[in-house]
This record gives sequence, C-alpha cells and structure tokens, in this order.
Amino acid sequence: MKVVPLDASLEPIFWDYVNQDIPHYYFFILDWKYSQDFTKILLAMKQNRIHGMMLIYRESVVQIRGTKEAAETLLKHLNLEKVEISSLLEYEPIILKKYKPSILHEMVLMTLQKGEETFYVRHPVTKLDVAEAEEIASIMRQANPEWWGETTAQRIAEGMGKVLWLGIKVNGKLASIGNTHLTDWGSNIGIIATHEAYRNRGYATSIVSVLVKEILQKSNLALIHVLRGNLPAIKVYEKVGFKPYRSYFVARAAIMRS
Repeated sequence: MKVVPLDASLEPIFWDYVNQDIPHYYFFILDWKYSQDFTKILLAMKQNRIHGMMLIYRESVVQIRGTKEAAETLLKHLNLEKVEISSLLEYEPIILKKYKPSILHEMVLMTLQKGEETFYVRHPVTKLDVAEAEEIASIMRQANPEWWGETTAQRIAEGMGKVLWLGIKVNGKLASIGNTHLTDWGSNIGIIATHEAYRNRGYATSIVSVLVKEILQKSNLALIHVLRGNLPAIKVYEKVGFKPYRSYFVARAAIMRS
C-alpha cells in the first residue's frame, strides 16, 4: 500500500470516494474546499484505489479514515509531536501505541436529513458578531474547560467571516451560543454551549433549532458531534431530529518517546 498526497490529479477519485459517505468524510471535504492552504490530505492506495486517508489541518488536527491496514500505514507517516486526533473506535489501540493521550473521549456523530426536523424555538435567537467575541470565548471556556479552556476572543473573531454564530441574551448578556459553517452540501453544528447559570431553560434547543433551519435552507444535511456521555446534549439534539450515525474516538495526545 502506497501513501501519496492529494493533489489536483487525484481529486477526481478523491471526490468519488468521499461523496459516498459525506458525514464520515465531512471535515476532509470542508477543509479541502475552504482551507486548502492549511490542509494536507494523504491517501492510502492500492492499484489506484483509495483504501483510506488522513487529514492534517494546521499541523495539529488529524483525522484517519479507512481500512485497518490503511490506518496503520497512514499512521507511519504522522510524526507531529502533539495532535488532536480522531478515528474509528476500533483503531484506538493502533494510535495509542504511538501517541499518549492527555484527553480521550468517545464522540458520536449525529445527522439530520431534511424532513426529519422538529423545531422548538421558545426564545429569541440573535446573530452574533465580532463585538460578542469575548463573551463567546468566555462561555466556551466556562462550559468545557477541558476542551475549550484555551479559547480566545481573537481566535473567535478571526473565524467569524466563515462561521454563523447565534446566541440568546438575558438582560443584555450572552447566556447561550451556537455556530455552524454553512455550505450547500451539508453543515456541521460546531459549537453549542450555555453558561451554567442559564441551563435547563431550553436555550440550547432554541439555538439548535434555528441553526438547523439555516442549514436546511442551503442543503439537505445537518451534522453535529457530541461526547457519548453528554446525555443532556444528546437529548436536545434528538428532540430536534438528529439521529446517531457513527462513533469515533478523539484525543489530544503527544507522541511516545522511548
């Protein structure tokens, strides 16, 4: 099995491959379409057929997909010191032979096809802009310090040109937030977070509902990722119409040193 970088000459077979399962290869498609300057994709191939692929985004975020043989072969070409890495659950032991995790979770990908949605909008939801970047970052850090503890207002503001941010305000202050990158082939809801003082009021359900409305105006597919143990969030997403699609492991890890 050979490993080759994706380039223009290989794009036809790449697109044929990923379009067979858009949810599974969502970030490969998204990053190659919209962030190619920061994206490297390696293809594991036999006889000009793709058996797997590895996404490397900004030299830090890594996703591995494909057969076990492809995953093992691709992993040999990954030598980043620190990574945020995800793959199918069954490949976790392979990856953890090379990387030692500091954070490790099971992540569930949920999907919603147009026609399966049920909207529950009980609160006014507004579009957010750069002026709210610090409040957004603060809610994220408070809601999940393990994963979002280093989020900054600058980072939020820099990405606002590509991302739709929505929020609910209480007495002029942000209480709940959510975002998505809208595309015409499917959109992933990337962030949903509510300040702990305002939970269990249906704010997240309203924001998810409005985000799904926006997504389904552009495409037939909405996606969201959620930690397996986050049962309140899963309940919210199922209420709006999302269903479990696949499970992955995701880790922040550093390369093993002998």
